[in-house]
Amino acid sequence: MSPPFRRIGLFGKTGDERARRVLVRLARALDARGLAVSAEQATATDAGLGVPSSPLDALVAELDLLLVVGGDGTLLAAARAAARRGVPIAGLNAGRLGFLADLAPDALDARLEALLAGRGTAETRALLRAQLRRADGSVAEVGLALNDAVLQKRASGRMIEFTTQVDGHFVGAHRADGIVIATPTGSTAYALSCGGPILYPSLDALAIVPICPHTLSDRPIVVGGEARIELALAEGATGAAQLMLDGQLGCEVMTGDRVAIERAAPTLTLLHPPDHDHFAVLRTKLRWGRGEEPNNDR
Repeated sequence: MSPPFRRIGLFGKTGDERARRVLVRLARALDARGLAVSAEQATATDAGLGVPSSPLDALVAELDLLLVVGGDGTLLAAARAAARRGVPIAGLNAGRLGFLADLAPDALDARLEALLAGRGTAETRALLRAQLRRADGSVAEVGLALNDAVLQKRASGRMIEFTTQVDGHFVGAHRADGIVIATPTGSTAYALSCGGPILYPSLDALAIVPICPHTLSDRPIVVGGEARIELALAEGATGAAQLMLDGQLGCEVMTGDRVAIERAAPTLTLLHPPDHDHFAVLRTKLRWGRGEEPNNDR
């Protein structure tokens, strides 16, 4: 990603003192560099930034770069708006896990200087789009997701019955708590906790991962990134389900409805520090092993 980044926007987790401190540091550092700084409305108010502010959708329309302060959940909240406008995002981790928001506040000055100089590592991340076809034939766009689209039960203690198709081919009928359709980005989120595979971010693939299936042989499947996946509640199935996009309610799904999930046209550009290493992130966040990296020069 080439500089210059002249118009920088700030978006952060509200109600969090650590995020407030980082946001104030960022605003001062960017202003000292003579850059145009603005912020999302609630972020500016919560942190007392004293910079021009506007709602997120309006903010990203005027930016070269959006800096997100919080955890991965905060970054997910900003991703859809930024992707629609083609605005790159860099995340500063003031949360817990931080797969996506991987800039450490304790090394903020050096990392920020590298990003603004264009020395960061840019990754293109795919998004999903979800479409709902009601039993009456009406069709509605549900929304976009960076991590995953999840069809899940609405009532506690009850499984749902549904079918899956990939590119028009019948895959199977399921009795489960639901199913996760995950991008490579989302493969380290809910899909991972359901036993799904970790997909390298640049892979052109999607993971289909059942949630607590009644049949133990109902296993995760990896399909191509161009696949169109259709989910439908089984005829006569009791209870309703809901479609969640990145953990937020997309819509209610009833018997006779069909949900189509496929890769969206917009993509997200995610900026990392110059020394970003995806496997190092996995080792750190998932606490793989306890030894040091071997020295192959010996």
